[in-house]
Amino acid sequence: MQDIAESLLASTSVAVDEVVAAAHRGAEYRALLDDPQLAAADRHMSKAYFRHWLSATLQSPGARVAPCVDPEVLQFARDLVRRGLDTHDLGSWRGAQHGAWELWVDACFAATAEVDELRDLMKVSERAMATFIDDSIAALDEYVEQERASLARGASAERHATVQLLLEGAPIGRALAESRLGYALAGSHLAAIIWSDSADQAGGLDAAAEAVTRVCGASCRFTLNASAASLWVWVPADVVPSAEAAEAALADQPGVHVAFGRCGRDVDGFRRSHLDASAAYRLLTRMGSARRVVRYEDVALVSVLTADMAQADQFVTDTLGDLATADPVLRQTVLTYVRERFNGSAAAERMFTHRNTIERRLARADQLLPVPLADNAASVVAALMLVELRH
Repeated sequence: MQDIAESLLASTSVAVDEVVAAAHRGAEYRALLDDPQLAAADRHMSKAYFRHWLSATLQSPGARVAPCVDPEVLQFARDLVRRGLDTHDLGSWRGAQHGAWELWVDACFAATAEVDELRDLMKVSERAMATFIDDSIAALDEYVEQERASLARGASAERHATVQLLLEGAPIGRALAESRLGYALAGSHLAAIIWSDSADQAGGLDAAAEAVTRVCGASCRFTLNASAASLWVWVPADVVPSAEAAEAALADQPGVHVAFGRCGRDVDGFRRSHLDASAAYRLLTRMGSARRVVRYEDVALVSVLTADMAQADQFVTDTLGDLATADPVLRQTVLTYVRERFNGSAAAERMFTHRNTIERRLARADQLLPVPLADNAASVVAALMLVELRH
């Protein structure tokens, strides 16, 4: 058992990938997988628990292993409570256990061919792993119940529950919802999701929310703590600020990102704007983009294309050909030209260069493209935005 634990500890990342893949196969798990921060936290939990059990087994093979109390796992539990979920909503405990057990069994068979020794090894291992999982579920359940009781004593629980009802389109009176939220649901709404690269930078989220409110020209905002490192924000606005203006407003908050939805009106606009912002947020995190600001209206098509990243990569290759790896200035020239409604003079002015230069670049881009820009503009722009978001 010590030899196997030591071997698996040395290849934890590969092992965890297999365990997480097994844990995520359940259909009920989609609600968390669709939130990149919660999915990343869940992966960390699987890694922390796996390493905890292996390390304990290395020290005392077969002994009962105490539940893991990793601080990030406890924060994950608190975030679940904020969303109205609990550990059973993960649907991943048994999947993770089965994945870890398969890895362990393969290693056991590789470690010994002696039947009696293998039988004893399997019995002791199964009991030790199953007991650890059961104890861990019980310990985390107890912690979640404590957090839920604590949250229920405050107004935030009611606010979270009300927002969830609005987002789900459930029947709830406008007057009741407004009294719980302290936010008017009539008129225009613009939703944003603000998040930080790490919990260490989360202290700048409130300042970022204030900056977003100002750049939107709003005098108030409604804010919900979605997790330790993210906020959901709504402001009464009917225009989405430009990405450049928003980036300038966030200059003093390094490591903070914002995803904007489209503007909408009344209760339905409150809901749809947030769903748009969520789609833009998932796009950035799915692609590992370092972009500070993204607007759904700018990436709606890309969001659909990237539902399957393998297909998205093939789309870029088929659409752009050699332009995909050409000088970034060429790609930016094509994007600017299309955004300026195929106006070479306007593109030249936007890029602070001469129109002849723009025309030369466009001619070079046409040489690199499998199909000329004029015959495939929409697809070329979508593919170029995919490339741009990855840088």
